[in-house]
Amino acid sequence: LEPKVRGTLQFHQDPKGGTNIRGRISGLSPGLHGFHIHALGDTTNGCNSTGPHFNPLKKNHGAPSDNERHAGDLGNIVAGPDGVADISIRDMQIPLTGQHSILGRAVVVHADSDDLGKGGHDLSKTTGNAGARVGCGIIGLQSSV
Repeated sequence: LEPKVRGTLQFHQDPKGGTNIRGRISGLSPGLHGFHIHALGDTTNGCNSTGPHFNPLKKNHGAPSDNERHAGDLGNIVAGPDGVADISIRDMQIPLTGQHSILGRAVVVHADSDDLGKGGHDLSKTTGNAGARVGCGIIGLQSSV
């Protein structure tokens, strides 16, 4: 039985437009896990109802450093032998404000590694062939008090 995947992430947009994600996720199998922003903040059917990767510009799946990528493609996170992944990511395509805001969308952790669109699998150009969705959460606002 897989342990329960849990975690807390904080998203901060800096004045230059980049968004920083910091946090920790536990209960993962050791190794690489695809890490994405999905289009829908809907968990009525668990992580499966979060829809596809957030992709407002209708591009193919890719690595965070690629020009050809979904806005929600954040690559992989790495869980250590203890099943814990410490996360510190900065990305320019996931703003918290404006037309392509990620507020109200979902963050999803996958069972397997993301091949970054380069694996040659049928799913490489859409999901990175990252496997099942093992954890997710809706991106919302937190009181600063």
